[in-house]
Amino acid sequence: MATYKKRGGKPKTKVEKIEEFEDDSATAEVFNTLDEGANKTEAWVEKNQKIILTLVGVIALAVLAYLAYVNFVQAPKEDEAMAEMFQAQTFFDEATAATTASDSIYNMALNGGKGKYGFLDIIDNYGGTKAANLAQYYAGMSYLNTNDYKNAISHLDEFSSDDAMLGPIAKGAIGDAFVQIDQADKALGYYETAATMQNNDFTAPRFLLKAGITALQLGKADVAKKHLNNLVENYADSEQAAKAKVYLAQAEAMN
Repeated sequence: MATYKKRGGKPKTKVEKIEEFEDDSATAEVFNTLDEGANKTEAWVEKNQKIILTLVGVIALAVLAYLAYVNFVQAPKEDEAMAEMFQAQTFFDEATAATTASDSIYNMALNGGKGKYGFLDIIDNYGGTKAANLAQYYAGMSYLNTNDYKNAISHLDEFSSDDAMLGPIAKGAIGDAFVQIDQADKALGYYETAATMQNNDFTAPRFLLKAGITALQLGKADVAKKHLNNLVENYADSEQAAKAKVYLAQAEAMN
């Protein structure tokens, strides 16, 4: 192994001279290797310069095309879709607030009225926009409220959102639709998903209670207790907590 020597010093033995020669040779070999690698890289770049420039140009054009699409096509399309959907949302709000004969208003919300698009038109004509995604939610809820459960499931399943309220409500509404068509096992899965999507005091206790009740109906006492205990322990101040205690007693009695 080579030993460290102060700069300017001279080897005192034959062994030290050999080791110094070997060190110098190794260093020279490393630099030669680096030079060769650099020369090969330069040669490759020079040989493939046209291909490289073409690729860079294609990437640059793709970025510019994307930015142009977002700013000059997608953004105006989004604005137009939201403006077109305003009347359908108004119909939906009116139907939700109505105490009787709301089906016809929900139908206008879905299919349009007063010369304006309905939610189904927004979905068909503005696919890929945020407005079309939101229209899937409204369409699903409209179908749910008019007892068309299969279409409710279909549209709500197409809706996606990270919103603290809309996301869980949409999943829970799918659960409600499955309950109505006597598929409680599927409903339970959607209630469980809805309950865990957001940790808030509105949606979480609401769907934990529904999950617990549905599990009871399916004879799954342990599953029911899990959801109902979660509700009682973590959302004690919610209006669902008192009801959960009643169903929890039923679940305990099943064991």
